Amino acid sequence: MPLLEKLRVFLDENHAEYTHTVHAIAYTAREVALAEHLPAREVAKTVVVHGDDGYHMLVLPSSKLVDFQEVRIALGLSHARMVPETELNRLFPDCELGAMPPVGNLYGMAVYLDSTLAAEDVITFNAGTHRDVVHMRTAEFRRLVRPTIVSLAREAAAWH
Repeated sequence: MPLLEKLRVFLDENHAEYTHTVHAIAYTAREVALAEHLPAREVAKTVVVHGDDGYHMLVLPSSKLVDFQEVRIALGLSHARMVPETELNRLFPDCELGAMPPVGNLYGMAVYLDSTLAAEDVITFNAGTHRDVVHMRTAEFRRLVRPTIVSLAREAAAWH
């Protein structure tokens, strides 16, 4: 079953309130924000890391970067590395590369939601493709996914 359909079944079975939209192809979370005419802070990017005890799904605003020092501290890891594309293909075979939704429930993976994104009213995320996105209230996302709320991100350095 394609991921989009699996995600819809999961959301519907859990009586989630959400909307699904389709936009022009967008490969990065920042491009999704532009395509959806949303502030970058509301669009989630999903980053998968591997640490001492396996894989972890990090969810942060598209406007921020992963702070690996914070990740190691928050998750209690001695080391953490970003998972390369070859591993992502194996972990998420039902998704386009880099378009996995931050719903670890579907993959048996723990989810960690950055505290700044947790404070937003709305969250938008990829739904398995570079065209499909799901929009929902962040409280609803937290109810469904039950992520651990931690500080994971830092501001991107400004270009001069």
